[in-house]
Amino acid sequence: METFLQLGIALSIGLLIGAERGWQQRQAREGSRIAGIRTFGLIGLLGGIWSMLAKDLGEILLGFSFLALSSLLITAYFMDSKADQDVGITTIVAGMLTFSLGGLCVHGYLTIAAAGAVVITTLLSMKSVLHTWLQHIAPKEFYATLKLLLISVVILPVLPNKGFGPWEVLNPYKLWWMVVLIASISFAGYIAVKVAGTRLGIMLTGFFGGLASSTAVTLNFAEFAKKQTLKEVLMAGVLIASATMFPRVFLEIAIINSDLLLPILTPLLVMTIITFISAFWFWRQKDSHMKGNELPLDNPFQLKTALKFGLLLALVMIFAEAFRVWLGDAGIYIMSAISGFADVDAITLSLSSMSQTSITPEVAVNGIVLATMVNTFIKGLLFYFVIRKSWSFKLILTFTLVILSGALSLVFQ
Repeated sequence: METFLQLGIALSIGLLIGAERGWQQRQAREGSRIAGIRTFGLIGLLGGIWSMLAKDLGEILLGFSFLALSSLLITAYFMDSKADQDVGITTIVAGMLTFSLGGLCVHGYLTIAAAGAVVITTLLSMKSVLHTWLQHIAPKEFYATLKLLLISVVILPVLPNKGFGPWEVLNPYKLWWMVVLIASISFAGYIAVKVAGTRLGIMLTGFFGGLASSTAVTLNFAEFAKKQTLKEVLMAGVLIASATMFPRVFLEIAIINSDLLLPILTPLLVMTIITFISAFWFWRQKDSHMKGNELPLDNPFQLKTALKFGLLLALVMIFAEAFRVWLGDAGIYIMSAISGFADVDAITLSLSSMSQTSITPEVAVNGIVLATMVNTFIKGLLFYFVIRKSWSFKLILTFTLVILSGALSLVFQ
């Protein structure tokens, strides 16, 4: 009974993939296709049967059968290509995969074979979507993807996972893993802005842009505010980008040390809510959206930038440990405040990691919240000094309210 089930799934896999191939080539005249739904069904069944025979007669038989089928498909391909000049080999490869999946069924990998058939069928059906997507990818985006894969798939696995340097706080694997994390978040923010576009509204742009860098969004919107009349809406965009920073910090903590999530939830949640409410209030002051301008998008990923962040993170971890050794908990807070002037990601990742070994969760939470508060206030000052208009001081007052709410929630939680 089990054999019949295995062969039945092998046949079904072939019929599924063949249905997609037949539908794609439904306009072709009968007999002009290399393989359709019936042929693919038979290929899947053939793979299952030959796998059964190979169990008794030797596994090498399965290799020869695959070679024979491949030769047959390639021959049919050349005969077909001479007739209609079609040089695509997708159907040939799909046939080979169908045979292989049929063989997997008989060897007991039913779930893997079935899932593989669904993935292959989905991929085959997305031809037009994938081709359109490729046409819209800029060279810098393509190379950015390759660089991200390079640092995550190639470099990360070979790094040693142990401590080096002063107090052995520098773990190459963990450091680079954090670099990959930040690079991935920034890349996701870039793609989100690219897909959504500024024409969907400053608020949406601020939200997605904040995934990459809320400080960068603040500076960009400040430049727009010097030329635009939509000052309230642009300040709302800065607030949205800043509000996005808090969930980003929460995500980084969740990945590094989930034990900190509960104690830090309240202050981050309160500051997020207050910032979003303030952004909505500013946005309601104007009913229009920014037209005719696009938010400048930098390179989605630069290897030099990743290396600089890795160096910054290493320095933060060394100084944070040094301040802890020399000054105790007060040193951690000093380092958090200093780090908040430029970046919250490095200190967040550093303290989240240190809370697993050398500092208490309470100190880590306080330090991270302090860094977010300092960074929030700095964004208000940046916007004000770029604009140099009295009305932009309202943003500083708003950020002050956000900081006070976070401080109170941290003290009384």
